[in-house]
Amino acid sequence: MPTSASAAPAETAAPATTAATSASASASASAHGLTDVTASDSTLRRFLHGLPGVDTVGLEARAASLGTRSIKTTAKAYALDLAISMVDLTTLEGADTPGKVRALGAKAVRPDPTDRTAPATAAVCVYPDMVPTAKEAVAGSGVKVASVATAFPAGRASLAVKLADVREAVTAGADEVDMVIDRGAFLAGHYMKVYDEITAVREACGTSARLKVIFETGELSTYDNIRRASWLGMLAGADFIKTSTGKVAVNATPSNTLLMLEAVRDFRAQTGVQIGVKPAGGIRTAKDAIKFLVLVNETAGEDWLDNHWFRFGASSLLNDLLMQRQKLATGRYSGPDYVTVD
Repeated sequence: MPTSASAAPAETAAPATTAATSASASASASAHGLTDVTASDSTLRRFLHGLPGVDTVGLEARAASLGTRSIKTTAKAYALDLAISMVDLTTLEGADTPGKVRALGAKAVRPDPTDRTAPATAAVCVYPDMVPTAKEAVAGSGVKVASVATAFPAGRASLAVKLADVREAVTAGADEVDMVIDRGAFLAGHYMKVYDEITAVREACGTSARLKVIFETGELSTYDNIRRASWLGMLAGADFIKTSTGKVAVNATPSNTLLMLEAVRDFRAQTGVQIGVKPAGGIRTAKDAIKFLVLVNETAGEDWLDNHWFRFGASSLLNDLLMQRQKLATGRYSGPDYVTVD
């Protein structure tokens, strides 16, 4: 089994907080001595490379084992509604139009127009220029508007350009910002550069937007790198750590998500600060989504079974969740026109 030891030197675990703002993260980290690990590039490197190595065989075996859990009837109905409420309904295409974003917003607010008991999704996720349109589409509903930023998806831009991207989104009213890390800098071992960029983006988000930090796990090559990136993001003030952009060959997997769930669990045990997790890309069916919910429950615990702490970055997933929900209620699948085509 993968190691579950706390990645930092053990101290008495603090009780969980109810919010994960950068201010609380900073204060808690300071109280537990974690501020020292970001004092310089050398201390940060020493900390990240001192994290326990990942047992690849154990990690993948546990992820596979948890994926075999069977959920029936009432529990399945609960899981389907929970999964719907955790979806960040996403469109990130060059061909996005205001009309498409308005339609997406309407679907997020009322996923099933024939059934008012179906929950709304957590958010809609769009490019910064589409934030005003998305805000108008979901106004008064409680559905959040998330915006990708920092030269998404490659992140190949100067810090000034990245911060301008973030400020545009926040000024337009984004409730959440999904940033990409500089994978080139991370893989070259320039951890402090990555840390400084995340903290600068956190500052640009201000107090009005939560920050999701995307690692693009498919490009990080090793599980050890994913563990290091998770701790680096949390130390820098991430409110969420996110697997992927959905734009590369390998996106969210049970194994990399399990590893990140272990990281947020251990970070809370060390600091008292709770951080969210968002797997994104490649999760297309209700069966897949339920497997991820089992991972959450069995690894991080029930405290993360809420859309404030766990999200699915997806577009087509919602349709299958709705189809399965309708099948559970009526005993049959609806026709092809039951759900909209995204």
